Amino acid sequence: MSAREYVQSSDLAWVEYDDLARVLTIGFHQDNAEYEYSGVPRDVYDGLMNAPSHGKYFHQHIKSNFQYRRIR
Repeated sequence: MSAREYVQSSDLAWVEYDDLARVLTIGFHQDNAEYEYSGVPRDVYDGLMNAPSHGKYFHQHIKSNFQYRRIR
């Protein structure tokens, strides 16, 4: 599992990725909510971390494309 990485975004606070389980965990500024996204390939995680806008990438490539659950 990757270490928690804090990102510069008005929407996302931090990101963790478990390469083995292909689980992306994201913490959000709003309500300090945390969500797990299942079945996320490494290249999608890399795309998120390298995107000029983490929030925009999240909304375009992750939010509606992977199963998720709120964990906090």
